[in-house]
Amino acid sequence: MKSLKKPELLAPAGNLDKLKTAVIYGADAVYVGGEEFSLRVAADNFSAEDMRRGAEYAHEHGKRVYLAANIIPHNSDINEFPDFLYEMTKAGIDAVILSDLGMFKIAKEVSPELDIHISTQANIVNKRTAQAWYDLGAKRVITAREMSLSEIGEMRRYVSDELEIEAFVHGAMCISYSGRCLLSNYMANRESNLGACAHPCRWKYYLMEEQRPGEYMPVFENERGTFIYNSKDLCMIEHIDKLIRAGVDSFKIEGRVKSEYYVAAVVKAYREAIDRCMENPDAFRADPEWLEELEKVSHRGYTTGFYLDRPSETEQNYKSSSYIREYDLVGIVKAYDEKSGIADVLQKNRFFRGEAIEFVRPVGKFFEQKIDYLTDSNGIDIDVANKPQSIVKIKTREPLEEGSMLRRRVSK
Repeated sequence: MKSLKKPELLAPAGNLDKLKTAVIYGADAVYVGGEEFSLRVAADNFSAEDMRRGAEYAHEHGKRVYLAANIIPHNSDINEFPDFLYEMTKAGIDAVILSDLGMFKIAKEVSPELDIHISTQANIVNKRTAQAWYDLGAKRVITAREMSLSEIGEMRRYVSDELEIEAFVHGAMCISYSGRCLLSNYMANRESNLGACAHPCRWKYYLMEEQRPGEYMPVFENERGTFIYNSKDLCMIEHIDKLIRAGVDSFKIEGRVKSEYYVAAVVKAYREAIDRCMENPDAFRADPEWLEELEKVSHRGYTTGFYLDRPSETEQNYKSSSYIREYDLVGIVKAYDEKSGIADVLQKNRFFRGEAIEFVRPVGKFFEQKIDYLTDSNGIDIDVANKPQSIVKIKTREPLEEGSMLRRRVSK
């Protein structure tokens, strides 16, 4: 029997701090956006200098950096692309993610040594299309979220062995086919395919009958309405073995506009799941603690999307478009002194002396501890850390690595 290939874990990085977090918590590669040509203008994104620094950091740790430039470009966009790609290539990226054939041809001309990954925006849902992109020179295809595991398996058996297959395993789902949505353009004059989506799929709607203009009939299950387009988030951590057996080479986590804490917690859970599965794929069972950790990041409820069965009415969250958010990030460890047990913490949200805080580490289980020792950066005792982005000092009973997270349950 052919041995199973260990998949790459690919994490989102909306800025340099998130890139470092993804690497620290176990990602094999990160995908980032430049200041142009990215489908996530809400992310901070990377200047050429940030890209250089990010690529250096990733490469020092043996990781890879992929540039998302997967907009659907107009003439003015494509005229500027060659210079942009040249600068990003010089900065040290390992691959570029594209959805447009014209940009693909430019990439081949400007940076022939650069690997090209074909975006999910290209709507790749069949084996012949995947092979056609490979024949043109693509290194990898990113499957549409609308594909099932059996379809991906059939694709893997058909296409060239050298063609890599990447698939989303976690994060937000789009109501439109492979994210190619026109609702935002029509309703908010914000072009989703140029990265400015207003997310109208998360809005509340009323029903109006053609012969009764102006009469808005509520569509609701409760007093907040019904969010009929609002998909739950994808979560495949219980099915890691099935994804590997289907031939997925890279497991992609969605979320370039999500927080550092989201990146840390989700990457860590999938890192542990992949490693556990590769030890003995036949005996793989999802650890309930992984799911518990994924419940502690903001999400809209979870679904397996199209992978196992055709989605039903249960795949939508009709009650609210708000995220389920039960924990707040209150700080990030920037340094730790093993001799004294004191950590320098970059404060993100207010917390108090005497408060119970959970500590999430890149490796190992989280632990909870009451904060008895709390000072400002000069070592002066304080009762509350209430200056976001400032450094405070705490003492912990267990050692912490740089990048460890402090979180607190949100009070109801």
